[in-house]
Amino acid sequence: MIGLISATAAGAAARDRLVAAWPARTRVYDGPVRDAVERAFAECEQLVCFLATGAVVRLVAPLLGDKTSDPGVVCVDEAGRFAVSLVGGHGGGANELAREVGELLGAEPVVTTATDAVGVPGLDTLGFPVEGDVAGVTRALLDGEPVALDAELAWPLPPLPVADHGAYMIRVTDRLVQPAEQEVVLRPPSLVVGVGASKGAPVGEVSGLVEAALRDAGLSVRSVAELATVDAKAEEPGIVGAAERLGVPVVTYTAEELAAVDVPNPSDAPLAAVGTPSVAEAAALVRGGELLVPKRKSERAEGPAMATCAVVRRTARGRLAVVGLGPGARDLLTPRAKEELRRASVLVGLDQYVDQIRDLLRPGTRILESGLGAEEERARTAVAEARRGQAVALIGSGDAGVYAMASPALAEASDDIDVVGVPGVTAALAAGAILGAPLGHDHVSISLSDLHTPWEVIERRVRAAAEADIVVTFYNPRSRGRDWQLPKALAILAGHREPTTPVGVVRNASRADESSRLTTLAGLDPATVDMMTVVTVGNTATREIAGRMVTPRGYRWQEEPK
Repeated sequence: MIGLISATAAGAAARDRLVAAWPARTRVYDGPVRDAVERAFAECEQLVCFLATGAVVRLVAPLLGDKTSDPGVVCVDEAGRFAVSLVGGHGGGANELAREVGELLGAEPVVTTATDAVGVPGLDTLGFPVEGDVAGVTRALLDGEPVALDAELAWPLPPLPVADHGAYMIRVTDRLVQPAEQEVVLRPPSLVVGVGASKGAPVGEVSGLVEAALRDAGLSVRSVAELATVDAKAEEPGIVGAAERLGVPVVTYTAEELAAVDVPNPSDAPLAAVGTPSVAEAAALVRGGELLVPKRKSERAEGPAMATCAVVRRTARGRLAVVGLGPGARDLLTPRAKEELRRASVLVGLDQYVDQIRDLLRPGTRILESGLGAEEERARTAVAEARRGQAVALIGSGDAGVYAMASPALAEASDDIDVVGVPGVTAALAAGAILGAPLGHDHVSISLSDLHTPWEVIERRVRAAAEADIVVTFYNPRSRGRDWQLPKALAILAGHREPTTPVGVVRNASRADESSRLTTLAGLDPATVDMMTVVTVGNTATREIAGRMVTPRGYRWQEEPK
């Protein structure tokens, strides 16, 4: 919950905008400001104070305890110009909250945390438990000292400016090791513990068994991702309580799913009880992985064991984000695309597109760029890197799914990696906005490049669009080696549309050297068109109105007499 405190009418107005936007996330604290801050500090995970930073410093100073547990505090000034991350930038999430508040209120987020200032992700913000000399290793990263990365487990980390060797070390492991001097240990969620329990098994017996099994195997309890069991045991108090103690979810599977898993130690007892010859081992292994601890029973002073467990290490699933960069203008690059670019430790793309966004990449990002004509190679490279457990961004112009990198990459990928699509503003949309509203009704995009598609197929599609009276946007309309396809396509359309049909021509939409013009189907000179141009041909209803190209939507109220 985010506590909101204000003292003036202007602050209350800004506060109410947050309440309207985040009704489930916020709580207003009224009354004397000191009392309101004290109550919010005790009851909320984060605070937004619409007060001067000096006042907030004096109010929260006596309340501060530990940065790992204190709430994050953001200050917004009276004029709403700045959202200042004051306390708990990382641990309390104040840095991200300042950015969210700034976006919502139109304020400039002010983040002074050193790692955020230089674009290096904080080691305590990666979403993993972290142990060791966090401050010392972070300082070394900021000072440019060599910090080595020892990834015993491949995991999709964000970019880190690491070296092959160094006096400082970041270790990624689920093994039960103590951090050495000048070392940080990251605990990835790589371990799955399968558990079985008799009805009424005590919480202590289940959790004690799990902790002992991990300890004896030399594994860290902080790398446990989940407890897995059969769905018949989903509400078993001993299992639920053990998961709560570990701070992990309980994941369940049907008896049929577990019975299909090949396990080394099947048993008749669970088969008779819940319908599968294995619960602990099967639940741990059902989604694959390496069995590190075979089925193990709890130990009791009296009576039979009431719990079993098994431990599996799952390999990390790499992450492939296919990112559309838009038509070229920086302000048409979406916030989601920027986020994915900063999250990826490996960037794959065409060299000229990499140059467009190189300044947005975090230090340590590995860049794999290539020239024109290497689309399939880039797709294979991106998928291969993701299969190695990396966080990968594969970039394309416009929308990566439109005549770009998404289709070859996804044709290469299988279900062993996570794939995220990030939409971008297409060239057709950017050109349409410049021209007016040419895509106001049904429309189609057709590439005139026959490098990958036979001309016979392209011609059939153009003819179908012409006969259907659909607005057509031509991509890749003309190059030095392909100068006859556009005249041919225009001739096909001319067989079904008047010579006066509006045609919009936009070159380098949204870029510094953007140019556009309106002409007609009869007046367009194909020699003025190149590969950087988008050509939009209207349908029989398209009109030029006040110098803009407009295709009516066909609303009935527009046809009614006034």
